Formats: sequence, structure tokens, C-alpha cells
Amino acid sequence: MLSIQNLHAQYGPIPILKNCSLHIERGEIVTLIGANGAGKSTLLSTISGLLRPSSGSIQLEGSEIGGLSPSKIVSLGICQVPEGREIFSPLTVKENLELGAFLRRGKDQKKKVQEDMDYVLQLFPRLKERFTQPAGTLSGGEQQMLAIGRAIMARPKLLLLDEPSLGLAPKLVNVILETIKELNKEGLTILLVEQNARKALEIAHRGYVIETGRIVLQGTSSELKEDPEVKRAYLGKDYKEISERA
Repeated sequence: MLSIQNLHAQYGPIPILKNCSLHIERGEIVTLIGANGAGKSTLLSTISGLLRPSSGSIQLEGSEIGGLSPSKIVSLGICQVPEGREIFSPLTVKENLELGAFLRRGKDQKKKVQEDMDYVLQLFPRLKERFTQPAGTLSGGEQQMLAIGRAIMARPKLLLLDEPSLGLAPKLVNVILETIKELNKEGLTILLVEQNARKALEIAHRGYVIETGRIVLQGTSSELKEDPEVKRAYLGKDYKEISERA
């Protein structure tokens, strides 16, 4: 579905991504693991058009999308849930969700948009309870639900998730990750950047490790969970004991 080859990107004169290559097949959850500042969010921003690549290729279903505008990329089927949620705080939950479907204008879309709204509220019952509240009054977990729900309203083929568990209590982290699994079962392809590498590898099919802007390792989730360097750097020395007790 998505193929990235030899991608370079930078902020001003500072190079961030260096010769990155990866691919995502339809129906997969692929996770991107790396330390803070490794280039994870920059890669998502480059895919979604928020940052223009300096060289390399980004192809969606065989068509080049590198350098297109964010709105065009959304219309082609890629939607990003940014780190920090970036909801519209003064607007209600309903209005935030409606903005997710902004590009789906026209009478022929009205029924489908309402069906997707009903689906989001079924997926996140808390949002139904808060439907007319300003989004800024929601808890952190509820805001993350809203950010994901808003992205779903665009009917993406590929969902980019940037640190969805950041700042959430462990119970809510599990709720969000279970929701990601459910969305994938429904057919949604997902690229997941997640600070909790252990949790990410538990729900992903494959993963990539990025260090200082370069992809340095890739494999199935099982392979990465058993890799000594991944264990040392991202899973912690007690990972095996934790897994055996789980």
C-alpha cells in the first residue's frame, strides 16, 4: 500500500531523515520504534505532507505523493492523528468529528458521514456522553478518543498514529490500543509510532527501528521482541520476565 524509498527530509539546513526506506502492506499494523528525536514524528509529517521531502519517494498504491499538499494526501486516503491530539478545544465533540469529514462534502456523502459518526460513537461511547461538550473540557483519554474518531471521519485507507498513549493512565492506554486492534480487524491499515515499544510490538504485525533519522532494523514483531538490541534499548531488561508472567 505505502512504499517509501531513500527518503530524506530536513528542517531548514538540519537533516532529520536520512535515506529512509520502508513499506506497509494493506491490512497491516506496522510500528515505528525509536528514541526521542530519532525522526519518528518527522517521518509521519513527511508522509502526510506537513513537511516536504528533500529527496526520495513516497508512493501510495503505486502513485507518487511526496510533496503533495496535506489536504490532497487526506483526500487520497492518508490521515494522521498527531502527537498531542491537536483537537479544536472551543468546539464541541460533534463539531470536531464533523471537521474530520470536511473533504466529504456533497449530498451523496451526507448519509455516509452520519453512518461514520454513529460508528465512532459506538467505538467510543464516552464521546457520545460528551457529544455537545467543548472538546477542551474532556479528559486526556477522551481527547485521544476524539482525535482518533476525527481521523476516522475522513474514511482513511491508512491511519498514521503518533504517540496515542502519551500521557495516559495505564488503563486508558489499554483501551486505546485495543481500539487500534479493532480498527485493524475492520480493515484499516495503520502506521503506529508509540513510546511504549512493548505494547506496540504486542499489537503490530511488523516493525521498524529508527535511529538518528535512519532505519537500522526491521522485522516481524516476534523477531524484534527477541532481538537483543531492541530488548536492551526499548523493552527493558525485565521484558522476558514480564512476558512470561503475562
